[in-house]
Amino acid sequence: MKNKRLTMILASVAIILLIPLIAMQFTNEVNWNVFDFVIMGVLLVTTGLLCELVLRKVKSTKNRIILCGVLLVALFLIWAELAVGIFGSPFAGS
Repeated sequence: MKNKRLTMILASVAIILLIPLIAMQFTNEVNWNVFDFVIMGVLLVTTGLLCELVLRKVKSTKNRIILCGVLLVALFLIWAELAVGIFGSPFAGS
């Protein structure tokens, strides 16, 4: 079961990264380079593995949901900052 979840996490990351790769073939609106794919891959894999750690170590369902929710919010905030610089930080190149 544990290895199946890990395989699903890695497969999900690959599928998510295929979306911009395929979109780049059809439009100029999506313009990712290798660095973008690496950064997004690291963010997605890290978030997935941290959620897996939470699921393995935390016993309470309520706490699992809260912790995984916090991880997902952090992922989306970092993603948005890197994509468009919503906070205007130097981290996003602003």
